[in-house]
Amino acid sequence: MLGVGSQFPEFKLTGVVSNDVNTAFKDISSNDLEGKWKVVFFWPKDFTFVCPTEIAAFGHLNREFEDRDAVLFGASTDSEFVHVAWRKEKEELRDLPFPMLSDIRRELSSSLGILDEAEGVAQRATYIVDPDNIIRFVYVTDLNVGRSPEEVLRVLDALQTDELCPCNWQSGDDTLQAA
Repeated sequence: MLGVGSQFPEFKLTGVVSNDVNTAFKDISSNDLEGKWKVVFFWPKDFTFVCPTEIAAFGHLNREFEDRDAVLFGASTDSEFVHVAWRKEKEELRDLPFPMLSDIRRELSSSLGILDEAEGVAQRATYIVDPDNIIRFVYVTDLNVGRSPEEVLRVLDALQTDELCPCNWQSGDDTLQAA
């Protein structure tokens, strides 16, 4: 699995940006995002139980990520058509403010090393990538355990200080000074 300090792989994936099949699909490339902070999170499968709770929670915090000049993307190995169907069916996913990326060929999840061999799906992984396309944070949980989008936002805040941040540091807290 690619970790902190590694270059985030280049990608070009289809993103779902609305619920209308006529306007839902948009090609999204890593080249479109140069110079921006990126938060990319993967879930194992659409039409499951834990995944929509996380996706909706990230959606509720989208403005917070934008306020930090970070672009948010969710991704799974399901097709863009499955993403659209799920958005239409699941109330909490209907108005997502960020694209749902389709990694149906499993290229990005394989490049990152997060393809679960036993299940054939992406692991529940989250990456924070800096404007130079360097991975600065990786967070992976068991397929059955949801993650905390608030923790991802807290870590983004800490990374953007470019300072030493102690345990449980929160935005506005003092950072540490090296002696």
